[in-house]
Amino acid sequence: MPLRPNAREPGLVRDYGGVKRGEFGALLDLLAVLVAGVDLRVRLANLQGEKIFCTGGNTGIGKATAAQLAIRGARVILACRSKQRGEEAAREIRMETGSDAVFFMQLDLSSQKSIRSFAETFLKAEPRLDLLINNAALAAPGRTEDGLGMILGVNHIGPFLLTNLLLERLKECAPSRVINVSSCGHDLGTIDFDCINTHKKLTLGSSDADLFRAYTHSKLCNVLFTHELAKRLEGTNVTCYSLHPG
Repeated sequence: MPLRPNAREPGLVRDYGGVKRGEFGALLDLLAVLVAGVDLRVRLANLQGEKIFCTGGNTGIGKATAAQLAIRGARVILACRSKQRGEEAAREIRMETGSDAVFFMQLDLSSQKSIRSFAETFLKAEPRLDLLINNAALAAPGRTEDGLGMILGVNHIGPFLLTNLLLERLKECAPSRVINVSSCGHDLGTIDFDCINTHKKLTLGSSDADLFRAYTHSKLCNVLFTHELAKRLEGTNVTCYSLHPG
């Protein structure tokens, strides 16, 4: 039976006081509040010394988020599939912000082999992780390297695996946070376990409407994952949030 969301579930951030600061403002302000527990109507969060990892940081919301975090003093690692675009985005953010603490690491969320390799390299190279931002997502047809529907694999299974591989480091560096960028579209989503078990996809079909439905289902997966992870991490001082970036 398909599973539908409960809009009042813990772990889903809907509103944080109505602060508006232009394009991406709501997300960036909310991220800073979640990172440092600071109301930005009073002052900006100082993230000096914080080590933050953001997927999909080479464009759009992820890039804007990374830039704001860098401005506030954080060491930011952008994880992207394209080496060229990732290195270019890191270079642009360094130039725009004046921070030299913005770096690129290659990660393909459609490949579990790439995710495991990335986590191993990251854990060897980085002794700290204060904040994990699972931002990357897509609405594309096809299948992943592991045979999953592309939207299921990249939007949910990939971040799920990545988070669990990095979880012990987050615990060691507590207080720390996991932020999963979801969407208000999760309200339209359902979880059809029969479809997942049989076809390894969130929905059948490849039309634009089908891809949109699969995207909303994946955003519900993000919310439910955040809620369950938050429950399992009670008492560890690792806190979990999901949000709509708007």
